[in-house]
Amino acid sequence: MKAKVAERGQVTIPKVLRDRLGIRPGTMLEFCEKSGKLIVVKMEEMDVVDKVYGSLSSGRRSDDILRELRGES
Repeated sequence: MKAKVAERGQVTIPKVLRDRLGIRPGTMLEFCEKSGKLIVVKMEEMDVVDKVYGSLSSGRRSDDILRELRGES
């Protein structure tokens, strides 16, 4: 599937993908670049208690954990 980038950098995610992946207004997406390609990942929804507990449990920042999971240094 293809999409054109608008003047302000906006892209419309095709409806079939939004429906299949459960992407709705307010859904958080993460953008990263790997080997010259843009990767878009739907972030898992967490409840507020899980977010707070998760941030306190390891003492590590979520960005550092995500980099580690992606294999980035």
